[in-house]
Amino acid sequence: MPHYTRLGNIPHKRHTQFRRPDGALYSEEVVGAEGFSGISTIAYHIHPPTVVERVEDPLPWKVPYADLDFLQHRHVKGAEVASSGDWLAARRYIMGNEDVRLALASPTEPMSYFYRNAVADEMVFVHDGEGILESPFGEVPFRQGDYVHVPRTITHRWRVESASCRFLVIESFSEIEYPKRYRNAFGQLLEHSPYCERDIRPPSNLVTIDEEGEFEVRIAKHDYLHRLVYRYHPYDIVGWDGYMYPYATSIHDFEPITGRIHQPPPVHQHFAGRNFVICSFVPRKYDYHPESIPAPYNHSNIDSDEVLYYAEGNFMSRKDIDRGSFTLHPGGIAHGPHPGTVEASIGKDATNELAVMVDTFRPLRLTQEALDNEDPGYMLSWRT
Repeated sequence: MPHYTRLGNIPHKRHTQFRRPDGALYSEEVVGAEGFSGISTIAYHIHPPTVVERVEDPLPWKVPYADLDFLQHRHVKGAEVASSGDWLAARRYIMGNEDVRLALASPTEPMSYFYRNAVADEMVFVHDGEGILESPFGEVPFRQGDYVHVPRTITHRWRVESASCRFLVIESFSEIEYPKRYRNAFGQLLEHSPYCERDIRPPSNLVTIDEEGEFEVRIAKHDYLHRLVYRYHPYDIVGWDGYMYPYATSIHDFEPITGRIHQPPPVHQHFAGRNFVICSFVPRKYDYHPESIPAPYNHSNIDSDEVLYYAEGNFMSRKDIDRGSFTLHPGGIAHGPHPGTVEASIGKDATNELAVMVDTFRPLRLTQEALDNEDPGYMLSWRT
């Protein structure tokens, strides 16, 4: 969970009179999770955020899965997945289940509307590009290597400011949190956590827009994009405070946990969702026991499917995996280092690899987009 943050002008006490210069009341809005039991933010609008001028026809927004649930390891060549259009039109879904969905996006056009995901938190890994995430709570600049977390229901718009960009989009149908073992009873990140509050970049530069007109917000819910046209600009907030807001943090600020012998994947955990985790593999020193084997041991995923998205460098346990590729190692069958990589790893003292891992506790299914870009020989690539 993010830490308490405030920006702009707010009254001394919540739920009390807070007036505009013309004497009218600002419109208070509580944005919160789990009814009134989870994290929340209180924001103050110039105008009521409820004035809808009209509702346009919704657009279908259901992800069709195409594979036949074959039990085999998969390699999806993500770099060959082409996309274009604005932030949503460019999104190409690769795999998912009842808890989480993974997509790639390389938008080439600006957003002419605003977006709100009403069912899923979105954690976006910026593989290439830079720009600014706009929201009513202010601006969150992003750059290559950042994770940008947008909690569900937050209206926002992505403004890409580079010639090319590429994003890994992780949609979570639950709140994305910092792992509990990294936090104390008060929510503060502990000393042994691989990152701390100083690494979290909340919104800044609160841009308040008092404008009347027609402002389309596309809201993802019930397998549709619902198109609501509001009378007032959604960025009419003059101040807010609380715990729910978009933020960015960099994979490069994740401090790896190492040991004398090979450390298990949980030491790489960065975030947690319901029935899945997000891990960051970053440049780090290898194990320093005199007889250590840096390559990971063979292991069977009894309860989880393992997805790796390869961002940078050469992953020492894999061969013929390109930048931007996915591997999926499903529960039920063993996987491990490719032939020759175990011996080759002995004596190495460090790695420069960079990857995002998503481990799920329910089976993942692939889309046709994934199957169209699959390496058909990957399942048999452990043969010598």
